[in-house]
Amino acid sequence: MDTFKPLNLQSENKSKEVITNTEKVRCLIIGSGPAGYTSAIYASRANLKPVLYTGLQMGGQLTTTTEVDNFPGYPKGITGPEMMEDLKIQAERFGAEIRFGIATRADFSDRPYKIIFDDNKVIEADAIIIATGATAKYLGLESETKYAGMGVSACATCDGFFYRGKDVAVVGGGDTAAEEATYLAGLCRKVYLIVRRDVLRASKAMQDKVASTPNIEILWEHQTLDLFGDNGVEGATLIKKKGSQEEEIVKIKIDGFFLAIGHSPNSDIFKNYLETDEVGYIKTIPGTSKTNVPGVFAAGDVQDPHYRQAITAAGSGCIAAIDAERYLSDLR
Repeated sequence: MDTFKPLNLQSENKSKEVITNTEKVRCLIIGSGPAGYTSAIYASRANLKPVLYTGLQMGGQLTTTTEVDNFPGYPKGITGPEMMEDLKIQAERFGAEIRFGIATRADFSDRPYKIIFDDNKVIEADAIIIATGATAKYLGLESETKYAGMGVSACATCDGFFYRGKDVAVVGGGDTAAEEATYLAGLCRKVYLIVRRDVLRASKAMQDKVASTPNIEILWEHQTLDLFGDNGVEGATLIKKKGSQEEEIVKIKIDGFFLAIGHSPNSDIFKNYLETDEVGYIKTIPGTSKTNVPGVFAAGDVQDPHYRQAITAAGSGCIAAIDAERYLSDLR
């Protein structure tokens, strides 16, 4: 692993980073999704006096979700923004300090660990919980933004329930796309799997599963040009490759459009110190939130390439806070 040069606040980087002040805290939490807020709730109750920085998207990915029906404790469902506000209020009730700010640089070379926020403030902390999440990859269409929460989703497990008996499309050709398509096939009338190439990248087992599912139709060598609909997604405009030069415009009627082309964990500023997998998910010791750096913990989607659910993120946030409390207790 590359060695990251420790922060020198008077170094050549000062032209970019104008450090105005430094603050020492006992427990720092970075990120404000279910993992971050749950960490803050547990850390506050353990009297760790946590300071949580929200990041650019306060509340995380769930703030872009309209209805959440699969989180325990909400029998009538709840919107993503409302749930995140509830968690924030609960964390503040126990004394967590919630601040808006974006982590721009990290130094884990020595305790207290240092994080620079907004290029101008250093927070020193004895323990750090990283809950910065992961960002779903999109195609970059304007209509994806237009129909966000109105037919466009990056999580079949989260939103598939709303499309029971309807027609949907899944974009992608890897294991994730194959898994999402077969999951949705159990709920939906028809599932189109839109594949850019003429082969699937998914494992042989997943390819066989897709092939043996009668209500999945694979659209080989298709790419999405646009989505259309008056009050949400009603269809997709595709372009089909028919040869080296020939192309055909195809329209399909669908009620839901699912992206399954991967996620990017928000871990870049930590990679010089923390072990990650090939994609960038932070590695933790199995059964814990502990990273390879003592006193630095990871929770939620930034360390979870498999499940990426609000409830699993919240659970890992609880684990991280308990791990941090025990770590800090041992430092006394």
